[in-house]
Amino acid sequence: MRGRPLLYTSYRADMALLNTPAKRVSLGLLVLLGLALPFLLQDSTLNLLAMGCVAAIGAIGLGLVTGYAGQVSLGHAFFFGIGAYTSALVSGETGVRTMGLGVPNLLVWLPAAGLVALLFGVLVAPLATRLRGLYLAIVTLGLVFIGQHVFGEWGSLTGGTGVGRAPARLELFGYDVAATDSMGTREQKSFWLMFSLLIVFALAARNLARSKVGRAFTAIRDRDIAAGVIGVNLSRYKTIAFAVSSFYAGCAGALLYPLVGFIEPGTFSLLLSVQYIAMVLIGGAGTISGAIAGAFFITLLPSLTRGLQPLVPFISTSPTELPNIFQVETILYGVLVIGFLIFEPRGLFGIWIRVRTYWKTWPFSY
Repeated sequence: MRGRPLLYTSYRADMALLNTPAKRVSLGLLVLLGLALPFLLQDSTLNLLAMGCVAAIGAIGLGLVTGYAGQVSLGHAFFFGIGAYTSALVSGETGVRTMGLGVPNLLVWLPAAGLVALLFGVLVAPLATRLRGLYLAIVTLGLVFIGQHVFGEWGSLTGGTGVGRAPARLELFGYDVAATDSMGTREQKSFWLMFSLLIVFALAARNLARSKVGRAFTAIRDRDIAAGVIGVNLSRYKTIAFAVSSFYAGCAGALLYPLVGFIEPGTFSLLLSVQYIAMVLIGGAGTISGAIAGAFFITLLPSLTRGLQPLVPFISTSPTELPNIFQVETILYGVLVIGFLIFEPRGLFGIWIRVRTYWKTWPFSY
C-alpha cells in the first residue's frame, strides 16, 4: 500500500517475488547499470565482472544447499568440473587429443552441463539423508579428490593434467558472442550475456526460496528432526537441494571457462570449493543477494591484493619466493571467513541490513 510498503493484506502479496517497491526499483536500476557498464569500463575490468557474474551463479547454487537447506558441501569444485567438461564435450569438435560432439549452440551445451551435474548431485544426495555436519562435509570433500583423479587421467575428455583442453564456445544460433564486431567487443558482449544469465538464475533461485520447497529447506536447516516430525520429507527435499545446487554449479562451470579460455584438471581442487564456501559465508548464508555480493567480493579480491603488492614489500610476485601474492590471497580467504563468522555472521548482507536500518530509523538510531 502507498506509504506503508510492508503492510500486506494477503499471503500472496507477502510472498511475491518482488514484494516491495524498493526491491522493484532496485532491480530496475541494477539492470540499467548492467546495460551501461560496458560503455563505462575498460575491457579488462568487464572481463573480471563477467567472471564475477558466473561466480555468483555458482555461489547461489552452493547457498541453496548450504545456506538454505543447511547441508554443508565441500564438493562444489567436483560439480564445477562436471559442468565444464560436459560443455566442452558437447561444444567441441573431435580432435587428435580430445573428443567432442560439435554442437556449439549455448542453448544446447549449457542445459546439458547443468543436467549432467544435476544427475551426479542426485547420485550423491542419498548420502545427505544419512549424514550431517562434519561427516557430510568430509564425504563431499572426497568427491573433489575423486574428481581430480578422474579428470587428470581421462585424457580424451580433459586433455590431461598440465595440458587441458579448449572450453565451450560462446555461440548463439551461429552468432559468435566471443568475437569483436559492430555489436561490441568480446568483453562487452560476454559481460552482457553473463549479466543476463545471472539475473535469470538469481530470480529462479529467489522464486524457489519463497516456495514450498524453499520453506522446507529452511525447516530442515533450522531443525531437521522437527521438520520430519511435522511432515517434511527429509530425503526428498535434501535430494532436491543437492540436485538444484549441482545444476547451478554445472552451469557456472560451463560458463566460466569460455571467459578464461582454457580448462585444466588441476583447477577443480579443494581451493576452488573453499573459495565458494568463502563467497557464501562472507556474503551471507541463506540469502540470494548475499551470495551474489560474496561472489563479487571474492572475485575482485585478487585484483585488490595485487594492487596493494607494491605497498607491501615482503610480498613477492614470484611463485618460487615466500610469501608470494597467491599465498597471501589464500590466507585472506581464511582470515575473512573467520572474521565474518566472529564479528558479522550474516556477512555483507548483515552489514547492509545494519546500514539500511540505521538510516531508516535516523535520527533515532541507537
